[in-house]
Amino acid sequence: MSVYTESIGSIQKLDERAKTMPFILQVIMMTWRSLLTIFRTPAAVIPSLIISVFFLLVYDSSLSRASTFLPGLGDNSYLGFILPVAIVSAALGGAGVAGQSIVRDIESGYFDKLLLTPVSRGALLLGTIISGALILVIQTSAVMIVAVLMGLQSSTGILGILGVVLLALLLGTGFAGFTVGVALRTGNAAATQGASFLFFPLTFLTATFVPVSLLSGWIATAAIYNPITYILEAMRAMLNTGWDAEIMLRGLLSCVGLGVAMFIFALISLRTRTRLK
Repeated sequence: MSVYTESIGSIQKLDERAKTMPFILQVIMMTWRSLLTIFRTPAAVIPSLIISVFFLLVYDSSLSRASTFLPGLGDNSYLGFILPVAIVSAALGGAGVAGQSIVRDIESGYFDKLLLTPVSRGALLLGTIISGALILVIQTSAVMIVAVLMGLQSSTGILGILGVVLLALLLGTGFAGFTVGVALRTGNAAATQGASFLFFPLTFLTATFVPVSLLSGWIATAAIYNPITYILEAMRAMLNTGWDAEIMLRGLLSCVGLGVAMFIFALISLRTRTRLK
C-alpha cells in the first residue's frame, strides 16, 4: 500500500511541476529519473562494458601486426583503428538499457500514469533516450581508459578522445531511440533486448577490420551505404591520422541522421501506443 501511495505522490508532484516547467527542464527531469532507474539495475549495464573491453583486448592481440601493412594508420598502432569497433559494440549492447527502462515502466503501470500528466511527449522520449546515450558515454570512457592503459596515443590529443566520446553520445541516441520505439510497440522485455541486435550486422557490413579501400565485392557496396562506416572513419581519423573536416562532417551527419530517424520512429511508436489505449 505504501508503494502505491508513494507512486501516486510522485505522479502528483510531477503533474504540478510539469504545468509550469520549461521543456528543457522537463527533459532534464525525465533524464535524471531514467538514469536513477538504470543505475538501480547495474547488471543491465556491466555485461556490455565487459564484452566491449573483451573485444578490444582480443582484436588488438590477434590483429595488432596488421598495422605493418594497413594504410591510414599513421604512426599509431592497430589499437586506434580497432577501438571504435569496441565502442560501437558497447553502443549495441547498451542500447537495450533505455528500452528496458521503458518496459519496466509499462509493466508497472507507471508509464501510463506519466501519460496522464502534462509532461511533454517529446520530453518523455528524450529523457529516456538521452539517459541511454549517457550510459554509453560512461561505457565509452571506461573503454577509452583501458585503451590508454594498453598504449593508445591519440594523434589529436585529448580533444580527439573527447571527440570520440561525443560521437559515441550521438550514436547512443540513435540506438537508444530504436530500442525505445520497439519497447513502446511491444511492451516486452525479450523483444526489446532482441531488437537491439538488429543493428549488429551493421557493425560487420562495414570497414570493421580493414579500411574501406581494401574491401571488395558486395560488402564494399554495403559499406558505402552503411552509416556506421562514416562514424568509424571519423573516430579513427581523430585517433590515428588527425583532424579531417570532411571525414568529421560525414561522421557527424551520420550520427545526427540516425538519431533523428530513430527519434521519429520512437515518437510514432508512442503515438501508436496511446491510440491503442
